[in-house]
Amino acid sequence: MGTIRIGTRGSKLALYQANRVLEGLKHLGQPAVLTVIETKGDRIQDRPLQSLGTGIFTKALDDALVANEVDIAVHSMKDVPTELPLPLESWAVLERGNPLDVLVLNDTDLHTVATGSIRRKAQWLHRYPQDKVVGLRGNVETRLAKVHSNPWHGGIFAAAGLERLDLLKDLSLVKELDWMVPAPAQGSILVVGRSNNEALRRIVFQLNHAESALAASIERSFLLALEGGCAAPIGAIAEVTGSIVRFVGCLNSLDGSNEIRIERESAHGRAELGALWAQELLALGGKMVMDEIRQSPQTDA
Repeated sequence: MGTIRIGTRGSKLALYQANRVLEGLKHLGQPAVLTVIETKGDRIQDRPLQSLGTGIFTKALDDALVANEVDIAVHSMKDVPTELPLPLESWAVLERGNPLDVLVLNDTDLHTVATGSIRRKAQWLHRYPQDKVVGLRGNVETRLAKVHSNPWHGGIFAAAGLERLDLLKDLSLVKELDWMVPAPAQGSILVVGRSNNEALRRIVFQLNHAESALAASIERSFLLALEGGCAAPIGAIAEVTGSIVRFVGCLNSLDGSNEIRIERESAHGRAELGALWAQELLALGGKMVMDEIRQSPQTDA
């Protein structure tokens, strides 16, 4: 096995994540190098995320992988479409970081928060219907700068990204949103490879963290069974301890006026649980919410 070429985006967070894979491979005695690739999501900063389609942060890396320009690709798993294009496969999920969302405070206008996520917007408005939610795009550092330079209450971020970039130095300015159900697989790092490279797959799989991989697979199974190809405010979090799974799933209307939330537990952890619990949520009124979302023009947060 020669030097392994790792495909990654060029943001500081993406490079941090790719370097975790690189160091893991080197620990296994496998030399590796990073190959930086620009994605559609990196190029287009003036449009809402949901208007750009699926795979905006991953497709360029996956295309390079299919073209044999890189040997593996490293993704923030929450950005990855629930079904990978052939011949790509999920090879490893690293041990998960903090999956929760946090509010980075500015405390100027106590009734305005910023996020580019329709999930965060909908959950926030369900809890605080009197508030205003404004759009927020860019890499982590750019979004933080916007929060601190605008008259907002604050901006909503994934805790894992801030922690990985060591941007949580002043914890008095950060509030953990333990009531907000995170995006499926938030905080998880995924390594993708080609199905015809079994030797490399066996090497990369040594980086896999079994409990993190199972939790992410349950959450993504829930997402796949719900979304039906359209962007929707869907949250899911699975906590796996041995074979025990504790799960919270959430679906909101786009304006946050309606929320359906389920909490479940199982003694037999398997990926299919997510799809089963999604069907329960649909039966509890989720189907009506999803039908409304499919019929609604989706706008920026």
